[in-house]
Amino acid sequence: MVKRFAIALVLVVILCGGLIGFNMFRSKMIGEFFANMTPPPVTVSATTVEPTSWSPEIETIGTLWAWQGVDVAVEAAGIVKTIDFKANDRVEAGQLLVQIDDAVQRADLISAEAAVERDRAQLERARRLRETGVASETTLEDAQTALANTESTLARIRAVLEQKAIEAPFSGTIGIPRVDVGQYAEPGTLIATLQQLDKMKVDFTVPEQMMGELHIGQAASFGLTEGDFPYDGAIIGIDPKIDPQTRLVSVRAQIDNPDDALRPGQFARVRVQMPAVENVIALPQTSVVTSLYGDYVFVVEEVEPEAGAEPAPAGDNADAADNADSGDSTPSAPSLTAKQVFVTLGRRQGNMIEIVEGLSAGQSVVTSGQNKLANNAPVTINNAVDPATLALDGRDQRS
Repeated sequence: MVKRFAIALVLVVILCGGLIGFNMFRSKMIGEFFANMTPPPVTVSATTVEPTSWSPEIETIGTLWAWQGVDVAVEAAGIVKTIDFKANDRVEAGQLLVQIDDAVQRADLISAEAAVERDRAQLERARRLRETGVASETTLEDAQTALANTESTLARIRAVLEQKAIEAPFSGTIGIPRVDVGQYAEPGTLIATLQQLDKMKVDFTVPEQMMGELHIGQAASFGLTEGDFPYDGAIIGIDPKIDPQTRLVSVRAQIDNPDDALRPGQFARVRVQMPAVENVIALPQTSVVTSLYGDYVFVVEEVEPEAGAEPAPAGDNADAADNADSGDSTPSAPSLTAKQVFVTLGRRQGNMIEIVEGLSAGQSVVTSGQNKLANNAPVTINNAVDPATLALDGRDQRS
């Protein structure tokens, strides 16, 4: 009985030991397989880092205003007698626009002019009598006061007549008439808008950090559509106060409007050109990956293959694989890996971004395909569609 139990125990131990040994061997082989397995290379596009000339720009949006623009209004109440303009007429400074009925004031003008002549003659008579000693000083002073009163009345009547003859304050384009003949117009009633359109003003804002880069007379370009800046102008004013709510600085520029395509109140795109900076490293913005730990790029580096290793038959290494199959003893070509490098970013312009620290000239940087990469992942380069070229082409078109 004891012998049978011992034999059964030995068989159980042998069976358990075999199972444990097999599982340990299987785990070791699986670990070695995954440890030595080379992942397939990822196809990416890349560009070589080269210092270039950087022309920084400030791009923002603004609002167009006429060089001079007013809403012409009635100053003195009355009936509209004549309207001497049509919509969109070109009017000159001093040209009559609207005449308010002034018959009563013209009648008063005749009376006031006659009163002035009368009081002037009386003053002259009083002066001669005073010189001969016949009239007193009081009589002379009363005559002077009477003349001053009638001259004041005459001036007031003439001022009312001028107010009822509404003239253009400057040359420009007049808008749609807002009154009709025969209408009673109160003071402040809008007649039409008058805008000087041969020159325009553009008001825009920039962040307070850029205030030091702007100066009076600095060149700027303007347009109505994205990427198109056909109008040239210059900065004519920079507000000395920064808005404490938005931290923006108000800037005003002047722009010529030879074709009358620009209109007050229109939305405008603004580009202010900064002085060029040499030896700047700039990359397409698609090259940079932003994470919680910082901004980084993938730098492509060559890795020499281990002795006896066969190159992966993919991408640029396919020819080497064919040579290996044919028995050629030519050394294997270096493989490519993508290394994660953290960088410090600078200014942005269009599709390009400045790299302040982290890269040096001659390095190859991945420009697309980063979403499939990990640190030290094998890669192959295919620049059939290169974002770096597209970014530079877009930059040239904006210039």
